[in-house]
Amino acid sequence: MGASLPVSSAFVVAFLFATNSLWVFPEAAAAEHAAGVTRHYKFDIRLENVTRLCHTKSMVTVNGKFPGPRVIAREGDRLVVKVVNHVPNNISIHWHGIRQLRSGWFDGPSYITQCPIQTGQSYVYNFTIVGQRGTLWWHAHISWLRATVYGPLIILPKHNASYPFVKPYKEVPIIFGEWWNADPEAVISQALQTGAGPNVSDAYTINGLPGPLYNCSKKDTFKLKVKPGKTYLLRLINAALNDELFFSIANHSLTVVEGDAIYIKPFKTNVLLITPGQTTNVLLKTKPQDPNAAFLMLARPYFTGLGTFDNSTVAGILEYEKSSNSSSLKKRPLLRPALPPLNATSFVMNFTRKFRSLATAKFPAKVPQTVQKQFFFTVGLGSNPCPRNQTCQGPNNSSKFAASVNNVSFILPTTAILQAHFFGRSNGVFTTDFPSSPLQPFNYTGTAPNNTNVSNGTKAVVLPYNTSVEVVMQDTSILGAESHPLHLHGFNFFIVGQGFGNFDPSKDPLNFNLVDPVERNTVGVPSGGWVAIRFLADNPGVWLMHCHFDVHLSWGLRMAWVVQDGKLPNQKLPPPPSDYPKC
Repeated sequence: MGASLPVSSAFVVAFLFATNSLWVFPEAAAAEHAAGVTRHYKFDIRLENVTRLCHTKSMVTVNGKFPGPRVIAREGDRLVVKVVNHVPNNISIHWHGIRQLRSGWFDGPSYITQCPIQTGQSYVYNFTIVGQRGTLWWHAHISWLRATVYGPLIILPKHNASYPFVKPYKEVPIIFGEWWNADPEAVISQALQTGAGPNVSDAYTINGLPGPLYNCSKKDTFKLKVKPGKTYLLRLINAALNDELFFSIANHSLTVVEGDAIYIKPFKTNVLLITPGQTTNVLLKTKPQDPNAAFLMLARPYFTGLGTFDNSTVAGILEYEKSSNSSSLKKRPLLRPALPPLNATSFVMNFTRKFRSLATAKFPAKVPQTVQKQFFFTVGLGSNPCPRNQTCQGPNNSSKFAASVNNVSFILPTTAILQAHFFGRSNGVFTTDFPSSPLQPFNYTGTAPNNTNVSNGTKAVVLPYNTSVEVVMQDTSILGAESHPLHLHGFNFFIVGQGFGNFDPSKDPLNFNLVDPVERNTVGVPSGGWVAIRFLADNPGVWLMHCHFDVHLSWGLRMAWVVQDGKLPNQKLPPPPSDYPKC
């Protein structure tokens, strides 16, 4: 376990080997077939004792690792991952950002596309990576288990295909997370019982390590050792549960080249923002000569809400490999980068607007130019009444926190929605009357209404196959305006517009970018603002869309899209596999 895990020399050698030949990871064996290779992994879900901040606890892991193992494949490969559950908790694994074309049974969110894998049971996730390459990730998708069950999913280009940027000397995954001294499952369970906001984490982590700015943590520091005059590809992943993060490396600029496994027009920045669920690939060009200094890599939260949050900073260290005439590493000054203020919303908007698709013949931006279905979704917080004979600690100490889309707080069913849909047994599982716009319009970013109660239900939107869709997501000021990172399963989408205040349907669409909008799977709805996305519903199945703050997800900020089969055989969802988990 220790600091050597995230970027050991053995991993670097293996990773570079992966970029040039058929690669076989210790956990995986690959067999050739015509379209690519089939890569077999095994995930043993088991308890492991892990120590951080001088605190040892037993926690749920994959193969005893924290973070979990890297999964590496190439575009066109098939992944076969057997997940065996050895812990008391139910579990499911989501392959975040994978399109899952006609393979929705393997998407992973519990009670949406599958029932969870119960103790002593197993499930084989079996899917092909079609038309995707870049940095994605995998994580548990039930309750708050993804606090410890997550890892990188790295998709290399096809053989003989190159990056649309300079070939890096080395590639390094950097995954941000959170550490609780307590059990995160107990944290969210208590919060849901009392109706209050949950206790915050004790630290942020880089590749599982909190770093030297926390007490009793100096030895658990991620160190990136580099050589002068080289270009490194950093694969950044935000796996934190509830926090968007600023990131910077002292005295070094970064060139952003990819977001959510989609190449973009490169741009330089000293500071970047990454929301939970997002991935960002950046090029780091090291100094031409050894600078005789070490450099802190810092990440800390961007936060605009009214609740409590972990207001701390995680640090890693960028070190230049010592040359014969350089000073001792211990004697070198340690330089610190400057980060924006915690609530730097204008910086965030300016940063996100720099992302543009390449929009080339090889990497086109296939944004729908016209739309057949339009939706207007409010996203934000609310409340539920306190149950009789119970004391609640939510809003006004008289209710429970909730969250909703169009004031509908989503209740998870006890049967998987995809299973009910496929076999035509939706009665008692879900309804298809999710509102396409708020039932009671109001001044969304102005003075909040007095009544903050949400409605509760398991509602979905039904889309015919190949429907072109536009969704405007509007933040609200109810219980405080804040950014919401919205993730859509089963699709990428194009971010065609965004702004502050209330969306104006007569004026704002005139400024939509339909030429080179960025394509992503997770987008931050601006605090006190709106974002507009477009996508083509070309993937039959049931697909969750939700806030990637797990506290908001637990409070009900999610909804489901049901995409019907098309008419042709290759437009229909096949039946579930024989080992499909049962509730």
